[in-house]
Amino acid sequence: EEVLGDLLRIDHSVAQTGRIADSIAVLTGGRSGRRWTKPIVMESILRGAMARISAYQRVRLHNTSTVAVAGYAAEGVMHALAELMDNATSFSPPSEEVHVYVEEVQAGVVVTIEDGGLVMSPAALRRAERTVSAERLDLTTLSGTRLGLAVVGVLARRYGLTVSFRPSSRGGTGAIVIIPRQLITQPRPEPPPPLPEPP
Repeated sequence: EEVLGDLLRIDHSVAQTGRIADSIAVLTGGRSGRRWTKPIVMESILRGAMARISAYQRVRLHNTSTVAVAGYAAEGVMHALAELMDNATSFSPPSEEVHVYVEEVQAGVVVTIEDGGLVMSPAALRRAERTVSAERLDLTTLSGTRLGLAVVGVLARRYGLTVSFRPSSRGGTGAIVIIPRQLITQPRPEPPPPLPEPP
C-alpha cells in the first residue's frame, strides 16, 4: 500500500511536469506530444484536466454530459481546462473547493469553473479577458511566472474555444469555457466482446 501511494504521487508529479512542458510548447507554437485518434468523453476530459494540477482533491465535478470531444481537439481542451482549474485552486484558500459545472447548450458545451477566492477587480477581469481573447498574443508583454492564461488564450484561438470570466456565485471568480459544437461528437460505441468459440 505504501509503495502504491508513492507510485501514485510520482505519476501525479509527472502529469504536472508534462503540463508545464506542453505549456511551453503551446506558447512557442508547438503541439503537445499527446494525440487522440478517437473522441474522448467529457468525463474523461475533466478527470484528465484534474490529474494535471496539484490541488486536484479540491475540485468537485458536476457533470451529466455524455458527449465527447473530437480526438484532434481533446488534448487542447483538456490542457486549457487544467490551466483554468489550476488558477482557481491557486487563487482561492486551501480550505475552499473549486466546482466545475458542465452544461450542453445549442452552441456546444459550457464548462464553468467557480472558486471561492478573491473577486477579481474589473481591471484584472479585463486583462484576463484580453489574454484569452481572439487577439494575437505578444509573448514579450508577459510578465511573472504564471503563464496559464496565455496558454489558454493560444489554445482557445487554435480550437475556437470561447473563454470569459465573471464574479462567481461562490464569492470568487468564475471562468466560462464554451466548447463549440463542431468539436462535440458522440463517443464511439465499444465493440461487443467476442463470442466464445463453440466447443
